[in-house]
Amino acid sequence: MNFDFALVLVVLTFLTGVVWLFDSLFFRQRRRDQSVQDSLEVAREPVLVEYSRSLFPVLLIVLLFRSFLFEPFKIPSGSMIPSLLIGDFIVVNKYAYGLRLPVLNNKVVEVGEPERGDVAVFRYPVDTNVNFIKRVVGLPGDTVTYRDKQLYLNGERVATRGTRAYTTSDVKCSTPRRDALRMTEQLGGVHHDIVLHEMARGRDGQWVVPEGHYFVMGDNRDRSNDSREWGFVPERNLVGRAVGIWLNFDFARGCADFSRIGSGIE
Repeated sequence: MNFDFALVLVVLTFLTGVVWLFDSLFFRQRRRDQSVQDSLEVAREPVLVEYSRSLFPVLLIVLLFRSFLFEPFKIPSGSMIPSLLIGDFIVVNKYAYGLRLPVLNNKVVEVGEPERGDVAVFRYPVDTNVNFIKRVVGLPGDTVTYRDKQLYLNGERVATRGTRAYTTSDVKCSTPRRDALRMTEQLGGVHHDIVLHEMARGRDGQWVVPEGHYFVMGDNRDRSNDSREWGFVPERNLVGRAVGIWLNFDFARGCADFSRIGSGIE
């Protein structure tokens, strides 16, 4: 079962706010009047009211910050190697693609749209309870072709350079396969590194991106479950744009790479 933290946060904020509001409107003054009438000290707030009054502002601030500004995520897989590694904790800009209501995910304010080369977090179209992170490759109306491990956009080959072996010197917490190659790809105005595996089976195909949708791929091209497998990302599924790394710790391997802290995401 997937834990919906946003829903829990909304419910807790609502409940604590309602308790605090009802007490302020209907019960607080009654307690004070009763204390004066009985010549006693002002009666203590009930525990539930006391906790609600203390927690509501904190929960509200967290909810607003997480829903409309920034949200942390953890990278659980290697599909975005070498740009993002297993164990990276990242910050996602939630307003980059428009302000959306928490839980409902309905856009209420237009701000911007994804651009080629963006590293985007989105709700997996196959199971919207799961968040995915990939690189935006195709925009609405684009024709995306992947042939012999080479990417083409609208018939034009996407340039790559600097091909070399992807080795243990590139990554601290894992050992790359011997057939792994690293190179720099230019996608729109973004230069970023990708990894190919010479022995892996290619996933050739051609796709035309429909309006209101995006074509996404992992930078670890032969080890990524992406649009080549399950299709396009609807605009309504977008969560935000990944902008930075604030920690790296791979719990499975017990390994950390603190040199990644503070790195931007290209």
